[in-house]
Amino acid sequence: MQTPRFAHHAHLSPRASQTRRPAWVLALSTLCLLCCALPAHAQWKWRDASGRMQISDLPPPSGTPDKDILQRPAGYKPPPVFVLPYASKAEAAASAAAAASANAPSKAELDRQARQREQEKLEKQQEREAIEKHKQQERRYAEQKRENCSRAQENLRMLQEGMRISRRNAQGENVILDDRQRSEEIQRTRAIVASDCGGN
Repeated sequence: MQTPRFAHHAHLSPRASQTRRPAWVLALSTLCLLCCALPAHAQWKWRDASGRMQISDLPPPSGTPDKDILQRPAGYKPPPVFVLPYASKAEAAASAAAAASANAPSKAELDRQARQREQEKLEKQQEREAIEKHKQQERRYAEQKRENCSRAQENLRMLQEGMRISRRNAQGENVILDDRQRSEEIQRTRAIVASDCGGN
């Protein structure tokens, strides 16, 4: 009886089967070794803010909650925490008073500030007095102009009406104004009216 052709290929020796699988077996083995070797050097394992797992040989960022730190290096000891003793109310008040005293201005500074305030007060008083004096002068000047205006208008009315008007000469004698003198006096009086009466 003749042996089928495929029977010869069905019984491969172990050596022949090993020579046909190394390509994918080696790749798979290398990948598994790499995946297993990565965390071997990592000493820290934690979850970040988004919940993803992080593995590193460096500690997690500062502020990571303790509950999210899943693994620490062997023999790791957290740094010591120093707690300041609670100060009593008297000590706290004394400390606050000392701080306020340190920030308080010195006597020389207080004296300087007082002198500056007095100087500013004196300057303001002098300024008010100068303003009031100027106002008084303006009031006197305005009153004088009104009086000059009134007298000038009365004199101009008498000159224009032709009334006899006399004037003392250098010898102290009363001299009646002639026509030329009357004309000159009218012009002078009109100038005073224009100046002190606002041109009226």
